[in-house]
Amino acid sequence: MDTTLANETLSVPEHKLSESPNSRSIEIHGWRITSSTNPISNANDCDALQALLGVPLPEMTFGSNFLTLEHVPSSWKYSFSTEEALKAVKRGELEEGDGGVKVGYADKWLQSRTDPSSALSMPDVVATKPYDWTYTTTYSGHHPSEGVEKSSASGSIPESRWTHADPEESSHSIPIAELMRPDPILFHAQIPLFEDELHDNGSSDLLVRIRVMPTCLFILARFTLRVDSVLFRTHDTRIYHSFASDPPLVIRETSGWEAPYDRIKRNLPKRNDLTPLTDPTFIAKILSDMPAHVSQKEGANTAWRGLGTRRMIAVLN
Repeated sequence: MDTTLANETLSVPEHKLSESPNSRSIEIHGWRITSSTNPISNANDCDALQALLGVPLPEMTFGSNFLTLEHVPSSWKYSFSTEEALKAVKRGELEEGDGGVKVGYADKWLQSRTDPSSALSMPDVVATKPYDWTYTTTYSGHHPSEGVEKSSASGSIPESRWTHADPEESSHSIPIAELMRPDPILFHAQIPLFEDELHDNGSSDLLVRIRVMPTCLFILARFTLRVDSVLFRTHDTRIYHSFASDPPLVIRETSGWEAPYDRIKRNLPKRNDLTPLTDPTFIAKILSDMPAHVSQKEGANTAWRGLGTRRMIAVLN
């Protein structure tokens, strides 16, 4: 190993850590990063959010959880939050590209979630509307001043200056080797946004992780879907920034994979032990190890638009 690199890796830059009962933050190299992890939303908060969205919420909704990045010198901000993540779930009838999963019990499941006798029924003031019962989302974060819906409607995010990465430019890719080094972790957080057991027919969840090392910051936001006997689906958002980049450069890589349930099941270490099928890390590894034309093109034949990998960059002047 290069001695200079080793010394640089071990050198801990000046930084400031802050903590309150439900949030933690770090200030480092001009960045202010804050994570907030709270209990599952109470009934009143759930009612308010359901009224806003117009659809039933996941069984476990962490409505007050969030992660926010702010690059102070450029005033650039980026966030992950439960409300915006759920706004990105399809409301209304599913269309081509939405990756709809239609199985025999889907209608029964929806009825169980919206029936007046259900403990999870809609508030009286909210009309029941069709929506994606799997809570599939390609949510990859948002700019707080814009929100998901405004950004999606405009088709661009002027504030962020996101542009397509140059595949020939090495600085436009996430350096996996750097992230695998045993560098000190100055700050880390694990922020669940939502989780649902799909009425005992699988699971759906979105979890955001961040770690800050002496040389960089890295975020992984992972949506994982399991519909028993039907399919597995994963959508990852990776965000990377090297503190040494000049001008500051943020890389955002989004990747979606999908495969039939039985195809993933074949990869179990022990045939009769189904436990790994509930592990998002195991599912993501199997999906990403498959040939791209299988898990990122064919998928589970749902024509989901989230399949494939896209890389964008933002230069923070």
